[in-house]
Amino acid sequence: MAKKQTRKSRKKPVKQRRSWWGLLFKLALVGVVLMGIFGIYLDGQVKERFEGQKWALPALVYSRPLELFPGQKLSHAQMLRELKLLNYRKVANPGRPGEYSVTNSRIEIHRRSFNFSDGAEAARSILLTFEGQRLKRMQNPGNGRELGYARMDPVLLDRLNVEKREDRLLVRLDQVPPLLVTALLTVEDRDFYQHDGVSPLAILRALVVNIKAGRTVQGGSTLTQQLAKNFFLTQDRSLWRKIQEAYMALIIDFRYEKDEILEAYLNEVYLGQNGAQGVYGFGLASYFYFGLPLNELNPDQIALMVALVKGPSYYDPWRNAERAQERRDLVLRLLANDGHIDRKAYEQASNAPLQLIERGRMGYGRTPGFMGLLRQELKDRFGADFLRQNGLKIFSSLDPIAQHSAEQAVVEQLKQLRANTKKSDLEAAMVVTNWRKGEVSAVVGGADPSFAGFNRALSARRPIGSLIKPPVYAQALANGYTLGSAIKDEPISLRSDSGQVWRPNNYDRQFRGQVLLVDALAKSLNVPTVNLGMAVGLDKVIDGLKRLGVEQPIPAYPSLMLGTLELTPLEVNQMYLTLANQGLYQQLTSIRAIQDDQGELLYQHSAKAVRVLEPEAGYLTLYGMTRVVGGGTAAHLAARFPNRVMAGKTGTTNDLRDTWYAGLDNEELVSVWVGRDDNGVTGLTGSSGALRVYSRYLDGRGVDSLDLTAPAGIDQVNFALSDGMPADPRCEQTRLLPAKSADLPGLRDCRPIVPTLPEAGEQIGDWLKDIFNFAR
Repeated sequence: MAKKQTRKSRKKPVKQRRSWWGLLFKLALVGVVLMGIFGIYLDGQVKERFEGQKWALPALVYSRPLELFPGQKLSHAQMLRELKLLNYRKVANPGRPGEYSVTNSRIEIHRRSFNFSDGAEAARSILLTFEGQRLKRMQNPGNGRELGYARMDPVLLDRLNVEKREDRLLVRLDQVPPLLVTALLTVEDRDFYQHDGVSPLAILRALVVNIKAGRTVQGGSTLTQQLAKNFFLTQDRSLWRKIQEAYMALIIDFRYEKDEILEAYLNEVYLGQNGAQGVYGFGLASYFYFGLPLNELNPDQIALMVALVKGPSYYDPWRNAERAQERRDLVLRLLANDGHIDRKAYEQASNAPLQLIERGRMGYGRTPGFMGLLRQELKDRFGADFLRQNGLKIFSSLDPIAQHSAEQAVVEQLKQLRANTKKSDLEAAMVVTNWRKGEVSAVVGGADPSFAGFNRALSARRPIGSLIKPPVYAQALANGYTLGSAIKDEPISLRSDSGQVWRPNNYDRQFRGQVLLVDALAKSLNVPTVNLGMAVGLDKVIDGLKRLGVEQPIPAYPSLMLGTLELTPLEVNQMYLTLANQGLYQQLTSIRAIQDDQGELLYQHSAKAVRVLEPEAGYLTLYGMTRVVGGGTAAHLAARFPNRVMAGKTGTTNDLRDTWYAGLDNEELVSVWVGRDDNGVTGLTGSSGALRVYSRYLDGRGVDSLDLTAPAGIDQVNFALSDGMPADPRCEQTRLLPAKSADLPGLRDCRPIVPTLPEAGEQIGDWLKDIFNFAR
């Protein structure tokens, strides 16, 4: 019995082993099912990301493209600055897009290709010849053929991000230099096109290297694994994260083509930090480090970018230049050893400096004054969520040459004004527009143009002083007055409904009895202006201001005639734009066109002008403003820029608190304010303050003499100085002025004064003596 029991007890372990194997099989089966379910889940995540919108791409904002044509107001120095903003490279013989050569009077440019809002243009070569402030000649440098028109690629101004932590510039694989792809695969994943997303050989190779080194010096992750980690996972170094990474890499490789995976990696890889935003992808990194498009990088620049993949912070070339250069040179050696670059190219590249731009500039850099205007216009036109659309291209009207000249004028002249007045808190703002197109060309929001805070050009409403006068005179000229009308300049008293008495005075506290209307405007006389405005009627003046573009409520007080109305520099520019166009109103804009991420046109600005003031009155007002410059309160400009026709108006407020100038030449209208944020006294007038900033602007920008063409019905008429009526200059002292002749009375009767003939017998000598006496 004992033996039988022993046999039975020996059979029990076999059953236990079988049950364990069964359990393990079942657990494995459950594991496979779970892994399958998990794989389906991961597959869904991969598919959603890869086949949907991979990234929240910023809206790209471009400047206007610089248009080139013979005779254009463009100096040799200004063209060089434009090329600098575009990060063109100076070479001996331009052979690649983005290169130029220069002599004393010529610049040869190999312009980049660009997809403009109205169509793509291929790269081309242009030879420019300059003379003074003008572009004299344009030629094809290959055959010498004369060219009539060309345009440069626009400057990339900014990226408007919805995603605050990431910034990238999407590039397609065919836009990436082949050497960059080769270098990336050589350093990071040699077997990329052979493995299935995970490379066991790479893992083993890394394991051996790490064991020998006694620490982790090499990773075994493929580009596909790195992409899976960056797209879907955290930076956690746990085993579970590595398992997920490998699993997702297998799914990605199974589902998608290698080129599609590579393109996603090129746009997803983290390559640096720009303030609070990460720099992702080689497209943006190229601008971040070198200020250049990706396809214009040299081998040494390509090698540095690939070197940064290993650790953008550790190899940060601005903070750790030596470390970054060593890593760059390692990449170059690997390329040379594998025969991807020859020995000469290797030596040249490894001896090159890092060639970095200033950190955070990315080419042209920010223009906070203008960008504030553009953001507000986008919101007003298209709504607050418009920028959430992916990859928009916004073609703005900003002119980098005008912007640079405006910034220089404000900074340099304000420094001088602060020194002259001993007031260190003087501030300024400037708006420059193309008055023919109704486009904003430049905005400076304060003494520090780079400051992104309070924008005085858009937000600081201040009394405009004598800038109100041209609109007042325009209404008078539209209601029967002429430039020769005699206006009273005598002491007046006006009583308000509350019983208060207002006694306006001229700036010089002198009274002239009466003056011609054109002189009252040119000399900015207050009393004649009040008399004129009251005679025309406050209601008509207010209605005229609204039609010129003033949108805010306007109080109906006589003091309105002397500029108690408060406007911003932008609003002043809008009002004067209508006067510049001789009575045609058009809304100012900072946007020319907008494309979606596929290059389809979403918006195209179309200038629409509305007649709000009869052309004769518009022309005569503008003529009167030329007399402000020719011999009035802005005569400083006539002395600085002789033989140039310009129009403008100075403005000064009570106690010399605000100083204004609005001026135009044949192309640009500029409004300038100088004052203090606390509304304190500046000690400056429009002539000694804001006008000097405008004058400094013209020093850098140049002047296009105003071509003032009279509309039909305007003739030159002699007006009597005594009463402002049409008169015969042979009979009375007169002024020759333009006027709408059809509305004028005829010349009054008079007997011309002529010398009498000598009587018979009078000596010839006496007759000649009488002539000379008469001539005196």
